[in-house]
Amino acid sequence: MSRQSLREQFLGSTPLERAYRLLVNQEDARVCKDIDEAACRVVPGNFFLQVLTQFFTKLGDAIANPKTILAWMLSALGAPSVFAAFLVPIRESGSMLPQLVIAAFVRQQAVRKWTYVLGCILQAAAVFAMAGIATSLTGTAAGFALLASLTVFSLSRGLCSVASKDVLGKTVPKTRRGRVSGWSEFLAGLVTIGVGVYLLSGGDHSARDLATYLLLLSIAGGLWLLASVSYALIREYPGATEGGANALSEAIKRLDLLRSDRPFRNFVIARALLLCSALSAPFFILLAHEQTGGAMLVLGLFVIADGLASLVSAPFWGRFADDSSRRVMIVAGSGAGLVGLALVALVYLSPTLAASAWVYPLFFFFLAIAHAGVRLGRKTYVVDLAGGNKRTDYVAVSNTVIGLVLLLAGGIGALAEVMPVSGVILILAAMGLAGAAMSARLPDIDDN
Repeated sequence: MSRQSLREQFLGSTPLERAYRLLVNQEDARVCKDIDEAACRVVPGNFFLQVLTQFFTKLGDAIANPKTILAWMLSALGAPSVFAAFLVPIRESGSMLPQLVIAAFVRQQAVRKWTYVLGCILQAAAVFAMAGIATSLTGTAAGFALLASLTVFSLSRGLCSVASKDVLGKTVPKTRRGRVSGWSEFLAGLVTIGVGVYLLSGGDHSARDLATYLLLLSIAGGLWLLASVSYALIREYPGATEGGANALSEAIKRLDLLRSDRPFRNFVIARALLLCSALSAPFFILLAHEQTGGAMLVLGLFVIADGLASLVSAPFWGRFADDSSRRVMIVAGSGAGLVGLALVALVYLSPTLAASAWVYPLFFFFLAIAHAGVRLGRKTYVVDLAGGNKRTDYVAVSNTVIGLVLLLAGGIGALAEVMPVSGVILILAAMGLAGAAMSARLPDIDDN
């Protein structure tokens, strides 16, 4: 197509289409070769609706973070500390373990966006319930009630996880999917920095601050409701529905993919090893406590580092993933491993520098950049690896396996009782490098 005809097409298109072309630099007329013609005609609107939806949910996740807001609430309500230990495992594993059964349900739906909408509404209800718990319960009762609400939230998150990958594959072309997550994470990171600044400026929180945290949880619940509305507006065309007759039997059958599908099996192994980018974060903070005596370990500073990492890296990872999601996994996994090795080396080679509290948020920032790449790379790769119902199966099987691995990986934390925290970081760094090496063995499926 000539430059003049491209200019005429650009000027003759709608503002939404022009914004889409500018954002993704689309000039290839064959870009829709892996989705049907009807879906291709509405890609710009679907693209922006999914960016908006993911922005709402990612910001909601940042505000209702179990490591920050929910942990503080448990403490403020006088719940035993043992409840706090279950917050992250329930939130992460609860959304993954039942996904084989969830996937069989999703396969019965010709239009699958409504599964995602239902998941968002249930997540909103769970977060609103958490806010209500803080006003009516205390102690052990509050602990059990909060974990029950978090379980509902996590299971609902599983509905969204399975459905979103399939809808993304049906509505956005292969070479544009990474940018959906990239731009939404950029926007959420920008707002998350503001949340971190607010927490940083709040000083020491006490019981009188409860109203502020209730407000934050209410806002988070509202964000998931907004996400349900924006996702409902996506124009998704009906797809295949075979394979959804019996949820449990279908779930068991799908596990055979790990034996029969070698590329998929290698992807699951690589993804499991790349969990190091998520598992390392709390040990970075523990090491900071150990080396600085807790100086300057203000919650807001780490939230800012996390948000800033998304802000500066997400669009880059999005474009990189559209070029080759496999290489994103390699680079990001290597980065996570090398950041861990560098931090441990600094602690042992330069004790004076290691006593500086600012060092740890800086390393946390680089780890968060690597983690953003790992997440975006593996999400894009699994969507591109297969089409149709096979995509749903891939997402469900891999998430179920990773849910089990996460529960088992929780035992890594116990190693900190018998070895230095730096030793645990070294183990996780080795996992990251091994995950990068395993990713290099995956087939490169991102050709245009």
